[in-house]
Amino acid sequence: MNRLQLQAAVVQVQNLRYTPAGIPVLNLVLEHESQQTELDTPRTVALQIRAVAFGALAETLQKQALNELADFDGFLANARNGKGVVFHIQAFSKT
Repeated sequence: MNRLQLQAAVVQVQNLRYTPAGIPVLNLVLEHESQQTELDTPRTVALQIRAVAFGALAETLQKQALNELADFDGFLANARNGKGVVFHIQAFSKT
């Protein structure tokens, strides 16, 4: 299963663009920080991840305030250039 749920803040947003078929696409960067337990030891986890949204979700996310926490759901895929992964956002809700 390839499913990711992440509470994060939008820290970078590119301009909304459109595919040749006219579908809105939004590329953004999310930032997450939390406390996790690993081997019974608390650990601070911080990361940034590239993300993409399509359609009406892209248009909605374009209006999301920077640095405001939200819950994101989606899946991971290889980046088009083969360098790293991209979080494909399928749903989000403000925290």
